[in-house]
Amino acid sequence: MTSETETLESLLSIRNLTVSFPGTIAVNDISLDIGTSEIVGIVGESGSGKSVTALSLMRLITHPGEIVSGSMLYKVGDQPAVNLSDLPEKQMRTWRGNEIAMIFQEPMTSLNPLYTCGAQVMEAIHLHKKVTAAEAREQTLALFRQVKLPEPEQLLNRYPHQLSGGQKQRVMIAMAISCQPRLLIADEPTTALDVTVQKAILQLLKELQQQTGMSVVFITHDLGVIAEIANRVAIMYKGRIVEQGSIQELFTHPKHPYTKGLLACRPPLNKRLYRLPVIRDFMEVDTEGNIQEKEKAVKGLVNSLEIPATEIVSREQKLAESPLLLEVNDLHTWFPVTRNLFGKPLTWTKAVNGVSFNVREGETMGLVGESGCGKTTLGRTLLRLVEPTNGSIIYKGKDISSLPASEMRALRKDIQIIFQDPYSSLNPRLTIGQAILEPMHVHGLYSNDIERKEKVQELLGKVNLLPEHYYRYPHEFSGGQRQRIVIARALALQPSFIICDESVAALDVSIQAQVLNLLIQLRQEFGFTYIFISHDLSVVRFISDRMMVMNKGKIEESGDADQVYEDPQSAYTRQLINSIPKNIHV
Repeated sequence: MTSETETLESLLSIRNLTVSFPGTIAVNDISLDIGTSEIVGIVGESGSGKSVTALSLMRLITHPGEIVSGSMLYKVGDQPAVNLSDLPEKQMRTWRGNEIAMIFQEPMTSLNPLYTCGAQVMEAIHLHKKVTAAEAREQTLALFRQVKLPEPEQLLNRYPHQLSGGQKQRVMIAMAISCQPRLLIADEPTTALDVTVQKAILQLLKELQQQTGMSVVFITHDLGVIAEIANRVAIMYKGRIVEQGSIQELFTHPKHPYTKGLLACRPPLNKRLYRLPVIRDFMEVDTEGNIQEKEKAVKGLVNSLEIPATEIVSREQKLAESPLLLEVNDLHTWFPVTRNLFGKPLTWTKAVNGVSFNVREGETMGLVGESGCGKTTLGRTLLRLVEPTNGSIIYKGKDISSLPASEMRALRKDIQIIFQDPYSSLNPRLTIGQAILEPMHVHGLYSNDIERKEKVQELLGKVNLLPEHYYRYPHEFSGGQRQRIVIARALALQPSFIICDESVAALDVSIQAQVLNLLIQLRQEFGFTYIFISHDLSVVRFISDRMMVMNKGKIEESGDADQVYEDPQSAYTRQLINSIPKNIHV
């Protein structure tokens, strides 16, 4: 622990906390102090134990999980510290919300879809305060204003599905601070949000913390996000805290190889790399779980992976001479919002509104923009999964915008999509081998299922999975592995053109780096053409040759990926760039 920490009065002292579930120790003998009015970050990949730690602090670990040992000493004013581990459940129930509150990871599943947002916040106030219905309503309105929700009076009566992701997160924050807790736990509150919305939520939490003086435990898998908000940070790996210290210490002199790997695997903003560094570049774990550090300095490794300027220019020239694969001209995709008595549309949502661009063979075209800008609709329209309202889509010289369904079905073999959520795009009743083999069978590839099975197992090897994984079901894999499975399924039909729709959005930064490296490797091996859709401009810049920035159904600007990033022409692009966490300098 640093001397800086020792000067702070501890609000919460965690000592030797161990939490287990059948067959696994989720949190293994961790110790951590949370100072008064301090923001402490807990960073780690999925499965590291950070969310279990947060649930332990709230005493929300349910059977078959249990807190095996350790203490959580909470200081209330001048009175002796209370061990949260020993508090009776009835008393702990009064502490939740009053003393310790939590913002859960996924606001859509945390909010009740049957009740208005206002009613849910008012319920939290009624639970802990003796106030009238009118007073609870006024306090909720004041909270909505405090968290900067637009039109708070209207939002009071709206249901969760009527709000955007950022607005739902603000409602969750309002509910969490409704009883002025002294400790706020924020569990991945910005995961999968647009960079602009993420920045706004981080600023809001910092402002609320400064206004109220509460302490905050901020949990995330992204060190870039932590650098924007926290005073100190603890790094968790497989249930243990492997390193902790001030933000300055951790970012300038990381000691543990896992921390070095996390710092290095975000796409750099100032250089082009052949591939992103990954955790295994810095450490190896033996069969007994012991960590062996590899002798590689972070900067040295990153510099060794930098692509020389001559190679970048050579690729640009080669792509400029490649034939056009896709030409999109004045494409519109509109959805009717209201209709008259006879069913005629009166108003429209113009999801794609006059978009034109082209993509050359072997090129990766990045498409970046916030949620709701129309980028996913554009991707699906190109595949005719959504029918265009107007315009032309010319693929390999043929206009496919009005092809009959039978001809379009045959063409789908050549054009594939990798969906955003791999779990929902896989049939839970099929093994992954069957899921990858199925499109081969539909399109009549190979002579029989024996040959197809051999090909599936070969594809699993291409995406760094094992042949025996053929017989397992989707729920038996991690998020990163499932993403590899849907990539293998896309490759099964030997396509020449792949649309990647937010295919790394919700992954840990280390897993994200592995998937991005895999996509680059496959592009080099098979000569794929990609349209890579994302809300993360740094990721799009890393993988793309050219980039388009989309806003409200239109293309704001496009051009060479480096040029768009370094010299943005539109105010919207500059806003996206300014929202990228930039406190990591590798």
